[in-house]
Amino acid sequence: MRLVESRATLGITYVVLFFALLVALFPIALLVLNSLKPAAQIVQNPLSVPEAIRWDNFARAWRDARFGQTFLNSVLLTALTIVLVCSNASLTAYVLARHKVKSWKIVTFYLLGTTTAPIQLFLFPLYFGFARLGLINNVFAVSLIYTAVYSPFAVMLLRTYFLAVPRELEEAAIVDGASHWQVFTKVMLPLVSPGILTVALIIGLFSWNEFLIATTFLQKADRQTAVVSFFLLSGQYTSDWGEIMAAALIIVLPVVILFVALQRRFIEGIAGGSVKG
Repeated sequence: MRLVESRATLGITYVVLFFALLVALFPIALLVLNSLKPAAQIVQNPLSVPEAIRWDNFARAWRDARFGQTFLNSVLLTALTIVLVCSNASLTAYVLARHKVKSWKIVTFYLLGTTTAPIQLFLFPLYFGFARLGLINNVFAVSLIYTAVYSPFAVMLLRTYFLAVPRELEEAAIVDGASHWQVFTKVMLPLVSPGILTVALIIGLFSWNEFLIATTFLQKADRQTAVVSFFLLSGQYTSDWGEIMAAALIIVLPVVILFVALQRRFIEGIAGGSVKG
């Protein structure tokens, strides 16, 4: 009887997962479908099969959105943010996990508050300060803003990984003559590398898709990110939806490929961080 019930439960689970997969893949499939159609056919019926495949949509999207330059800006900005966030968050999370902080509740409140506070609250004073310092249209300066915005989330996530590492490993390394820095770099970081990879993927996705800060602080055409240049493809009165769909697919494709390639490590990292501290 239990065997029959377990098979029925397993069958229901697979059916639910199958429909969830369809729901998740439908927007991407629709994007691919419409990126190969002329604008008139998209407006007429977005769900129809392309009457004639328009490969030139991708060429026009790449040219009009200046993806040759804006993609490099996005890659540079994302890479800088990942390096800065992972470096800062790993050091902070290690200290918070291994040392008793008397004001831990205040620190937790601060981290939660900065994670949930909308960036619009800080946008004007940040812009005023950056303008006075001459840092507008500076990709590295924008990566510092991203680091400040995303670090609290990364610290809270990485702290759970450090808490999962037994203290005995650190004590054994110290007994063998390792310094605290060597313990951190040679022992702790390799053990929490799945967590660092998870943080890198999440922060990279946030940075790649971020629009408000990028469009505010990167105003020159040669400093804009791919997401900003994609937004500028849409005209005030008319838009070429075939070109827009092709541009959207170009932006989404690198993220999808990267996630598919690293999905196993990402899932392991998420599971490994599910420790309460």
